[in-house]
Amino acid sequence: MTDEVPTTEGIRLQKVLAGAGLGSRRHCEELIDSGVVEVNGRTITEQGVRVDPLRDVIRVDGARIPPPRRHIYLVFHKPRGVVCTMDDPQGRTTISDYLGRRTKEGLFHVGRLDTPTEGLLLITNDGDFGQRMAHPSHEIGKTYVAEIEGVIENTTLRRLTRGIKLDDGAVRPDQVKLIQRGGTRSIVQVVLHEGRNRIVRRMFDAVGHPVRRLTRTAIGPVRIGRLKVGELRELTSEELGALMDLAGL
Repeated sequence: MTDEVPTTEGIRLQKVLAGAGLGSRRHCEELIDSGVVEVNGRTITEQGVRVDPLRDVIRVDGARIPPPRRHIYLVFHKPRGVVCTMDDPQGRTTISDYLGRRTKEGLFHVGRLDTPTEGLLLITNDGDFGQRMAHPSHEIGKTYVAEIEGVIENTTLRRLTRGIKLDDGAVRPDQVKLIQRGGTRSIVQVVLHEGRNRIVRRMFDAVGHPVRRLTRTAIGPVRIGRLKVGELRELTSEELGALMDLAGL
């Protein structure tokens, strides 16, 4: 990323903003006039500034405007029972079975979900993005909703919030929130910044409440929303921009 705003090369800023879907060029000129556009941390109010949309960090009202897409960025609602791989020698159902013709586009999944877990998974063909998103140093929060056995007590919820020790080290969630309890089950939302193998299931096993069903509902600002099980959608520009910020891109 450059530290200065290019002025003699590149593409006019208002054209880049219009191409990103922020409105007509005239409207984008008005955005620049109003002082809400930044390039590499510098507020731009003059017209005609030229930028490199692939290198410069552009923001409008603080929201990152991602560069033109050279790669594919998808959200997938992985069903339970689907193996989190693109190919399985045992012939089990995999992610690639849901990609159709897109299997030829060099796609791979970012991180993983174990086979019994359903929910949000990012799929891309951008190697740098995938590596950054999966690296634990970027601490991108992941939200899970767990249906667990038994009626969980408030003292146990507080214990989970404070953190517990597992056989491969301590885990301290960012948030543990009770959604529902009664009868023979409870539903708890958990937010974690790490992705150790089966970490949520092992947390609840450790406090005597095995997981019956587990769904990942969000990665950072990206939420599964109304995306149905087995469906795909593209990341929005807002989601991609926010993830690029979190991943340090």
